[in-house]
Amino acid sequence: MPMANVINQNYEQQLEWHAINWRVVTAMINNLRQRIYRASATGDLKKVRNLQKLMMKSRANHLLAIRKVTQVNRGKHTAGVDNQVINDHKGREHLYKLLSQTTSEKVYPVKRVYIAKKNGKKRPLGIPTILDRCRQAIVKSALEPYWEAKFEPVSYGFRPGRSAHDAIQKIFCIARARGTRHWVLDADIKGAFDNIDHNFLIKKIGGFPERNMIKQWLQAGVLEHGNYIPNVAGTPQGGIISPLLANIALHGMETLLGIQYWKNGTPKQGQPYAVVRYADDFVVFGKSREECETAKIKLQIWLAQRELALSEEKTSIKHLKEGFDFLGFNIRHYDNRHRKRGYILLTKPSKESMKRYKQQMRMTWKGIIGMPTQEGIRQLNAKIIGWCNYYRIGASKRTFSALDQWMWIRQRRYLYRRHPNKHWWWRRKHYLGKIPGREDYSVFMDKSTGGFLWKHAWTKIQRHWLVPKNASPDNPELRDYWRNRQARKQPFIYGVKVNLYKRQKGYCPLCDQELDNGEQLHVHHIQPKAEGGDNKLANLRLLHANCHRQLHSKKGKMLK
Repeated sequence: MPMANVINQNYEQQLEWHAINWRVVTAMINNLRQRIYRASATGDLKKVRNLQKLMMKSRANHLLAIRKVTQVNRGKHTAGVDNQVINDHKGREHLYKLLSQTTSEKVYPVKRVYIAKKNGKKRPLGIPTILDRCRQAIVKSALEPYWEAKFEPVSYGFRPGRSAHDAIQKIFCIARARGTRHWVLDADIKGAFDNIDHNFLIKKIGGFPERNMIKQWLQAGVLEHGNYIPNVAGTPQGGIISPLLANIALHGMETLLGIQYWKNGTPKQGQPYAVVRYADDFVVFGKSREECETAKIKLQIWLAQRELALSEEKTSIKHLKEGFDFLGFNIRHYDNRHRKRGYILLTKPSKESMKRYKQQMRMTWKGIIGMPTQEGIRQLNAKIIGWCNYYRIGASKRTFSALDQWMWIRQRRYLYRRHPNKHWWWRRKHYLGKIPGREDYSVFMDKSTGGFLWKHAWTKIQRHWLVPKNASPDNPELRDYWRNRQARKQPFIYGVKVNLYKRQKGYCPLCDQELDNGEQLHVHHIQPKAEGGDNKLANLRLLHANCHRQLHSKKGKMLK
């Protein structure tokens, strides 16, 4: 801790953004989060509150919040009602000074924008100002580890260390053939983020030191087309802390349905229900339609206490032989006479997700007509590999092969449109070929650079490693487990970056954060090519783009 005090004093005297040692900052925040988690798990509420106050004042927490909001998050270039965006280190240094002064200043209304939904409708988003987003990130770091020790194990949405893949794998474990719960209540909460009762949520948060600040964010109101609209319910979608508040409001679903666990984490036998929740979407498994109907009535009463209700058009009760869609997957029992029970469970990409993906690829193919071939291949590969990595955990092999057939037609149309006066043999000679390690002579490629289009069928099917019951990255006893889990992840990258990711076990050597935290990744040459360096793996490191820029800055050279 003396080192931390010295670091904080130095930051107070003079902050130079490119000279920040992010490895030390990360270690300090992780240590505080783990202490809050441990105190929450043991029920020491007084210690929790003291540690949360310490987290709120932590300079390291302020710096990490600024980095997340202005450098990492997708909305870093989106301004709030003050039209302010921070794009340089001078602005970040000024933002740090503002955050260091006080966290209890006036809260600005959120800016209302709309994004398209799957059903053609538009989803309202509330964009806070950059300053309020940083404050929300600071508050979240203090509030989240306390609730991580209390959240139910079947909650997978917007939580550290958990993902949609965990939710799908949990459903697979519940619904497989040897199970007994073959009826499903596929439920969706109508406008969950827009209708949560403020009083209920504040009461649920309890004696958190910054509960008044959270109350101000909830009641800040909305500015749309210059008109101010007061906010009487809900948490604005677009706020950093909103998903955590939604999870807090929906905590307790397992308790309502009477689901209990043994000390080792396994559910007790003979229970009628099993539930899996991802944010406001959830499914309840029961042994009969009647049990699912009963669960639906209980949930409607339970949600009414939060001023919420189930969406009738999106909520249904089905047998697993009919199948249902969840998070882009279709989960269904298929007849199979070779199986002991006569059927098999398959999780495949849903028809709706396939339709949306094809539409995106059509637009991408049209958009790259006038681009250099290498750039077009890069844009296509980014979408293909991302989509395949998401669906690789299911029974997607046939789907991948079918998509390759569909892509072959798109390739031919692209070549005909780009070179309408050339013969097919000329197009084949210049754009199709074979790459090392693949017995395929029709790979779409840029022969001048060697770049090639990835085929869906090349993606290996691999079951997801389900996160244990109450495992959290904030639990200090599971530090080694999370390190090993990070090293085994399948990142949404390809080429030499995959090899570097595995060598570094999924962590950035400069800041010691996960490489797949949402930041863009760069390949760094330890010995620059201008000084005789080569492209061998021993001379390369995979860094976050922001860490890479810092390393090449004048102030960051000492971090090498």
